[in-house]
Amino acid sequence: YNLYENGVRNFVVSDDVDLTKLSDASVIQVKDTVRAMQTLAAAHRRNFSIPVIGITGSNGKTIVKEWLNQLLESDYNIIRSPKSYNSQTGVPLSVWQMEDYHTLGIFEAGISQPDEMSHLAKVIQPTIGVFTNIGNAHNEGFLNVRQKINEKLQLFSQVSILILCRDYLDVNECVVNLKERIKKQEKDYEGFKTFSWTRNGLDADVLITIIEKQNLTTSIEAKQGKDVFKFNIPFTDDASIENAINCWMVLRYMQIPTDVIAQRMQSLNPIAMRMELKTAINNCSLINDSYNSDLNSLSIALDFLIQQKQHQNKTVILSDILQSGMNEIELYQQVVQLLLNKGVNRFIGVGKNIGRQKNYFEDVTNLQSAFFETTHDFLAQFSSGIFNNEAILLKGARSFEFEKISKLLEEKNHETVLEINLNNLVFNLQQYQSLLQPKTKLMAMVKAFSYGSGSFEIANVLQQHRLDYLAVAYADEGIDLRKHNIHLPIMVMNPEQKSFESIIQYHLEPEIFSVKSLQQFIAVAQQHKSSVSEFGIHLELETGMHRLGIEEDQLDEVIELLLQNQSIKVKSVFSHLVGSEDASHDMFSEKQISSFKKMSDKLVASLGYPVLRHIANSAGITRFGEAHFDMVRLGLGLYGIDYSGKLSSRLKNVSTLKTTISQLKTLKPNETIGYGRSDVAHAPMKIATVGIGYADGLHRTLSNGKGYMLVKEKPAPVVGKICMDMTMLDVTGIENLEEGEEVIVFGESPTVSEVANWSGTIPYEVMTNISQRVKRIYIQE
Repeated sequence: YNLYENGVRNFVVSDDVDLTKLSDASVIQVKDTVRAMQTLAAAHRRNFSIPVIGITGSNGKTIVKEWLNQLLESDYNIIRSPKSYNSQTGVPLSVWQMEDYHTLGIFEAGISQPDEMSHLAKVIQPTIGVFTNIGNAHNEGFLNVRQKINEKLQLFSQVSILILCRDYLDVNECVVNLKERIKKQEKDYEGFKTFSWTRNGLDADVLITIIEKQNLTTSIEAKQGKDVFKFNIPFTDDASIENAINCWMVLRYMQIPTDVIAQRMQSLNPIAMRMELKTAINNCSLINDSYNSDLNSLSIALDFLIQQKQHQNKTVILSDILQSGMNEIELYQQVVQLLLNKGVNRFIGVGKNIGRQKNYFEDVTNLQSAFFETTHDFLAQFSSGIFNNEAILLKGARSFEFEKISKLLEEKNHETVLEINLNNLVFNLQQYQSLLQPKTKLMAMVKAFSYGSGSFEIANVLQQHRLDYLAVAYADEGIDLRKHNIHLPIMVMNPEQKSFESIIQYHLEPEIFSVKSLQQFIAVAQQHKSSVSEFGIHLELETGMHRLGIEEDQLDEVIELLLQNQSIKVKSVFSHLVGSEDASHDMFSEKQISSFKKMSDKLVASLGYPVLRHIANSAGITRFGEAHFDMVRLGLGLYGIDYSGKLSSRLKNVSTLKTTISQLKTLKPNETIGYGRSDVAHAPMKIATVGIGYADGLHRTLSNGKGYMLVKEKPAPVVGKICMDMTMLDVTGIENLEEGEEVIVFGESPTVSEVANWSGTIPYEVMTNISQRVKRIYIQE
């Protein structure tokens, strides 16, 4: 119904809907909406006889897809999966974009449990298959690795050729078994052929004889029969080497001349797998999605742009869209329509093609537009003053080098950053939601700058996913969210009497924890009765925390006050579990839950209208299902930290604190390190000074070897005392280091929980201590 109110008029649904609320809409009811979408996309796919490359595997699917696009875009008009659209819904959405002018399709498919790939195979109908590798991703959905491989191989049952690496022995054996099964089932069909490669001398079509890594490039030699081929790639990591060989195999099979393949391979560009939301100059926000430019990915990026409610004005900087396969006039007319649909205020076009069609942009009344022939022209006329208080989307083909524009627009902070992965945040939210009954509401805690992750940015994502409530600590946090267009109900957990006026003004809802605080709020509310009909509050009950809360013997007085002041409406009644994560406190937790139920029952019965009840925090959600009541409160669990241990394996890391190496030094034996000479080199030692210190929130307790950071995926212990702005690390034995090298303070490893343990504290403190001077970067795939 919300979609209908926002203008959607065509629906495919599985549940019964009230058609009286959808008076002029078209509604088709099906048994399963996902299967219906897949069936429709499969029918659309059958209209095309072009070659289609289907890619699956545990890792590298998106990289291989994007690199194949780079390598083949001069030979074909390519339709491919946007970003990482490889799911049960992402695949049909991708295939649905196929048009008559496309001459090659490249689609990736991912699965997380059995019986999924057969549906995707019907949608993609690949003619060429690529199996990248097999790893541990989504192992939890399968009995064993063989089951996972066999499920993935269903994508290739009808391909002409399957490209794979023979070195994955389980994959190799499963492929042989699949071909045998197909021959038995279909007597006239010989089954697909394979075009395989190996690094280990196995029986394969192509033998990789040399992999030689230099500083920034890798030289690869491949032998096919008596023919020897050499090519270079601008990467040295093992994953990129494997992905590049898979791409080389595809081009070899497609009969691209070998000298052309070699030339293109050495020009491969790194793939930005995600959009980055950064703080920009003049109170702007910058969405950097400048690694490619096509109509599909532009639409996705525009969706992300309009989700940024902190700015009313929206600007798009777009380069020529290359290799679209469309008539130029039609292409940019569609771009104009997209901009109009998304409410973009200003458009800046860069490139000769887009400049030729500028009249279509200039004819739009509410769209301010400007055009430049090259990125250099834009940079030459750049003035920081023209960008103010707006959200800016940067979307450019790689050849336009929009990273130069990004550097001008980004707010200049020091090189320590906190990356927040919004996809993982949403994933964790969904894991907790899966534990709740459909009618159970969810309140997200965004107090303390969302545990250091940024208030309105996190609140904005939660609002998009239709949470029921947000909670902040103080009124000014709630006011800031309102100023950034967050319209969800917001509970203020520590309201001061002097903030009641502002709370009412900004439609916030205070926590009331005593008779006195209720009387004070009623007094202020009385002054606003003429302008506000109802004042929402939340009552906290004392059940054992002994911090804030209404005692049981005060309940009658509170009820009497509420009945005397009908304009004060209790939105919820709640309490706090003091040890929900610890089984040793379970008896006390049960006592709290019982006490809360008794007190809240009395309150709700006395008031005579519905009131939400909530006591379960993140750990309480997982350990006390009976205490979910009407609503639960989710805090640190959003960020992948589960004190209960019940959900840890299913959660993803959200926050990664990074810094860089400022300087490298080699110390002689007996030389000391840092203030107070508290550490000493007992042998020749190489140290790296990194740009993070206690002013950034790094605990000084991590000094002198109590903690480490990750440098080139290897632990580098802290040496000496942590300084205000810098920390020294022992990087002895870590090769090929350079100043400017990335350093991980916490993230996947070491985790924030590990850092907290080393510091003798809790993850809450580590995260909330991260200074506001540390730039936050928000990432969305």
